Amino acid sequence: MKQTNVADAVTRAAVDLFAERGYANTSVQQIVEAAGVTKGAMYHYFESKDDLLFGIYDRLLTLQKARLDEIVARGGAVDEVLRAVGVDVIETSIQFLPEGTVFFRSSHMLSAPRQQEVTRRRRAYHDEVAKLLERGRAEGLFRTDIPVPVLIAHFFSDVHYLSQWYSPGGPESATQVAEQLTDLFLTSIRTTKE
Repeated sequence: MKQTNVADAVTRAAVDLFAERGYANTSVQQIVEAAGVTKGAMYHYFESKDDLLFGIYDRLLTLQKARLDEIVARGGAVDEVLRAVGVDVIETSIQFLPEGTVFFRSSHMLSAPRQQEVTRRRRAYHDEVAKLLERGRAEGLFRTDIPVPVLIAHFFSDVHYLSQWYSPGGPESATQVAEQLTDLFLTSIRTTKE
């Protein structure tokens, strides 16, 4: 097995096993057997099971933040930028649904420093979304009667809840669901001008 594929094989095996058995009930030995690698090969890429769990979510966080930065850097009308961000974060969350599911079930088992790192990075993402909301408020596009943190919590609760109901084999594609949820959110925060 190529060296670059070892980390991917271990991660895939861990995602499958954590989803099936739970993080606490999965041993390193089970992970390496499922991945078809040795413990030594796994430990070359991951220091511990905690490191592996963090790595699962790190990949998604890194991707979503990079995509957010790209969308914001392109510029445009704030409501269009916010819509693009919303659609993207939902689509990528669906693309990595098993990883997100494992993480949200098991994140409380991460070491305290890793939990703090996840919180810091999620907050950085949310802060960028908050800037877009504030910009839209300043332009008179978005309602001001609900605090921005509540708006962010509202939107991201939909994102975090995806694993409870979304099925890739369902009648709607990831893009359709992403657009529908984002449009519902944007409709709820727009000012009404009559």
